[in-house]
Amino acid sequence: MTDFFHIKSIADVHGFMSMEKPLHPLITVFRGWPDMDVDFSNLKMTSDLYYIGMKGKVSGSFGYGRNSYDFEEGTMTFIAPNQVTDFSNAEANVDNNGWNIIFHPDLIRRSSLGKSIRNYSFFEYSSNEALHVSEKERQILTELVDRIDIELQQNIDKHSQELIIVNLESILKYCFRYYDRQFHTRSNLNRDFIVRFETYMETYFNSDDLRNIGLPTVSQCGKALNMSGSYLSDLLRLETGRSAKDHIHGYIIDRAKTLLLNSEAKVSEVAYDLGFEYSQHFSKLFKSKTGLNPSEYRSLN
Repeated sequence: MTDFFHIKSIADVHGFMSMEKPLHPLITVFRGWPDMDVDFSNLKMTSDLYYIGMKGKVSGSFGYGRNSYDFEEGTMTFIAPNQVTDFSNAEANVDNNGWNIIFHPDLIRRSSLGKSIRNYSFFEYSSNEALHVSEKERQILTELVDRIDIELQQNIDKHSQELIIVNLESILKYCFRYYDRQFHTRSNLNRDFIVRFETYMETYFNSDDLRNIGLPTVSQCGKALNMSGSYLSDLLRLETGRSAKDHIHGYIIDRAKTLLLNSEAKVSEVAYDLGFEYSQHFSKLFKSKTGLNPSEYRSLN
């Protein structure tokens, strides 16, 4: 039977990992992984915390989301609060080349990062969409981690939290840049995913799923392509300038125009055929995209 373990605080992290009392109540930095007398074979974990990890030399894998992730040196993972991590396949063969940052949302809540952290969508990526960094990129990030560590090692003063957050935000900004680089270097693979996405959408909109299941969600489309919805949306935005949601809406409007001009069905019937539970939601979307409500569009064409 799988054991679920929930971490609420930085103190819980240190207690679970048998480490000394944390230097700061809201953030911790540690290198490698300590020896722990823990049975990981049936352990799944959730937490209230953010995790950023640069992997050292690790043997084995852990599950994150729907996938199993093989550790590689120079590979980074990001985990947001309340996501499930499965360590059942992990092995504790770790050196000190890697580093880990864990922080509580309260650390950044009053800062600009607290408002912008949702823009770092890679916290919502699945593990098979991890960030792979070069040695130079790794050094840049490690220097920023070292600065945070220095702030934690000295006496905390009124400037400490601001400087910690500045360096933490810099890490995230660099990772955002590196993910963009990763998208660009995988351009051919990305185009293959776009073709698969378009095929999936065509198939879905031409099937009974539209009426029986409803409109496809971004998460559903991502799952069909074996990736997270946020990763799919970022991939599409980079390659086409439009998010996954924009693409879905485009299919809806295109199909709606065809139905409105080639049938005498009521607007409410068209909305139902398109997977909408309420026709007013369909009319609102249609007007936002075309400038006309469905009846006006039909009468003018």
